[in-house]
Amino acid sequence: MITIYHKSNCSTSIKVLDILKQSGKKYKIVEYIKNPPSVEELTAIVQKLGISAEQLIRKKEPLFKEKYAQKKLTAQQFIEILAENPGLIERPILIKRTRAIIGRPIDIVANWIK
Repeated sequence: MITIYHKSNCSTSIKVLDILKQSGKKYKIVEYIKNPPSVEELTAIVQKLGISAEQLIRKKEPLFKEKYAQKKLTAQQFIEILAENPGLIERPILIKRTRAIIGRPIDIVANWIK
């Protein structure tokens, strides 16, 4: 089973979901804007991705630039910011058991889900 953290109005997320549908693999959609992941879930996602919490943040978003860009934050603080502001989470995220990827660029997704 593959879990996709999906944003329904994101063109990249929509394209990745289409790849999942065409793959025939079982998947579960988490619309993370409607159902934001908890601090614990985000911590697990970061671990599965093998990245820092800061790397999961969409730094080009106006909210990030306005409120957080000039601050020196800990990994825990980045996780808490993401939990409170799910629109800042990089997307789409695909999780398969203990591994995860961010589905950008899109061409990495097809090989990963095999």
